[in-house]
Amino acid sequence: MSLYGVLDLSLWQAAIIALVMTHITIVTVTVFLHRSQAHRALDLHPALMHFFRFWLWLTTGMVTKEWVALHRKHHAHCEMAQDPHSPQVFGIRRVFWQGAELYRAGIRDRATIERYGLGTPADWLERNLYSPYSWHGCGLLLILDVLLFGVYGLTIWAVQMLWIPVLAAGVINGIGHFWGYRNFETPDASTNIVPWGVLIGGEELHNNHHAFPSSARLSARWWEFDLGWLYIRMFSALGLARIKKLAPQPRFIDGKQSIDLDTVKALAIARMHIIRRFSNEVLHPLTRQELCRTERHCRLMARRVTRLLARESSRLDDQARMRLEHILNQSQQLRVVYQFRERLRQIWERKAPTQEDLLKLLQEWCQQAENTGIQVLERFSLDLRGLALVPTPAT
Repeated sequence: MSLYGVLDLSLWQAAIIALVMTHITIVTVTVFLHRSQAHRALDLHPALMHFFRFWLWLTTGMVTKEWVALHRKHHAHCEMAQDPHSPQVFGIRRVFWQGAELYRAGIRDRATIERYGLGTPADWLERNLYSPYSWHGCGLLLILDVLLFGVYGLTIWAVQMLWIPVLAAGVINGIGHFWGYRNFETPDASTNIVPWGVLIGGEELHNNHHAFPSSARLSARWWEFDLGWLYIRMFSALGLARIKKLAPQPRFIDGKQSIDLDTVKALAIARMHIIRRFSNEVLHPLTRQELCRTERHCRLMARRVTRLLARESSRLDDQARMRLEHILNQSQQLRVVYQFRERLRQIWERKAPTQEDLLKLLQEWCQQAENTGIQVLERFSLDLRGLALVPTPAT
């Protein structure tokens, strides 16, 4: 056997093969573990699902039930003390550099695994190989890498072992809750790291995911790209996947004046879109109208102030609350629309006895908004009366 293994590849050939294998691991995590198992956004053909399970065992040593349980717990307690890997709790340095250690600490809590890991594979292979001998696959991979690639094999194996701990545990769990842009004002600190989800299979669009966790597609804007969604569409076309859930898309019916139960339902389901529309169509133009002195002043100030006004109150620290109160003291109209934004949010958060009670609250909100004399708020309210949902196909 050659010093460079059975395949006797050049350095560049070995590097390309290593990148292909790490990319398959990324697809396994985002399509199988995350979207299919943790959130049930799609079903996979048994043959494809078993390939993903085998590849996961071989290249990561992660157990499906454990990963799914920790991820579901993260969503259930996001940015709280129970969150297993929030940089808001543990600090960005620890989550970025020690994300794998936090994962291992989380899976030692068996009560968490049993509570949040329901519905994951529990067949003979899972019980007798993948779960009890989770790290044996990585050992087998080391032997195969050295056998096939020779002296390059150790480096290839090390890259494969570090790929998920660095990119998933570090970048997504860390930076994805610390730095980036936000399409949706979710109650957590999730961000989209970049709008082109290529390197980590679309997981870079993390704020979109927290806004609509059960959606098989993570992109939300026309200029965002989700590579994982491309693979899902390809698997679907081949009969290997069935898409079950997509993020809701609101539409507004011209001329519809009556607010009915369908309006209430659409508001609850598409609330992230509605609150973003409120920011763009009410808060931003009114901020420019009320606070801008010059065009240059607007460029420096309006967007920053709008982001502060749009932020959910639970995410404001003491300093931000003081800045917000200072801004609202400068404009009575801004204070009014801010209060209406909070009231609108409370409608879908309120635990009302019946939907009819929520319907009454929304009718009162629209009627009062249209009597404020604030044109942008009145126009938004009139549009809200025509709110409906675009059906999202399951295939």
